[in-house]
Amino acid sequence: MAGKPKLHYTKGRGKMESIRWLLAAAGVEFEEEFVEAKEDLEKLRKDGALLFQQVPMVEIDGMKMVQTRAILSYIAGKHNLYGQDLRERALIDMYVEGTTDLMGMIMALPFQPPEAKEKNFALIVERATARYFPVYEKALKDHGQQFLVGNQFSWADVHLLEAILMAEECKPDILSPFPQLQAFKGRISNIPTIKKFLQPGSQRKPPADDKFIAQVKKIFNM
Repeated sequence: MAGKPKLHYTKGRGKMESIRWLLAAAGVEFEEEFVEAKEDLEKLRKDGALLFQQVPMVEIDGMKMVQTRAILSYIAGKHNLYGQDLRERALIDMYVEGTTDLMGMIMALPFQPPEAKEKNFALIVERATARYFPVYEKALKDHGQQFLVGNQFSWADVHLLEAILMAEECKPDILSPFPQLQAFKGRISNIPTIKKFLQPGSQRKPPADDKFIAQVKKIFNM
């Protein structure tokens, strides 16, 4: 029997957080080995564990997988969260790429200089409410189902909920114009595996604080 997946990353969200979300949604228990200093990262590199010298890295099914998108696709495919056919998979990919773009903007914000933060915060809110969320709102309304693709829980649903909660951390009322997304948030948050992951004490990570930002900058020479 294969052991639990082991995640190698910093003790924060970053690119690994969506992997944590997807494993949790699939009901998969996982272990974490944190990169807490530059020496931890160098050891992984010297050991040949990082194909492109970068984290995140996940040990799973006898592989040392890198590249966030590859890891997520593998987990989604393995746990039946990647649609029923090529068309559904294409839709899931498109929806996931949209939420990836939005979450990337949000994750980058704490690392930006103070003079850029106000402008970029306004840009995040504008993009979320004018570019990204209207797409998902319309998809849910037109589709008329409980989930984004087909009538089955998928990676796209997990990713969208993660993005919604991150956007709400920026602006708590950001979903006010989107009744479909409000209902979607309630439904997906109550799926048992998701509900468990949202409870205090889970392996979900908090937003970046000043201490974590300083640590990351030191590890990665930012």
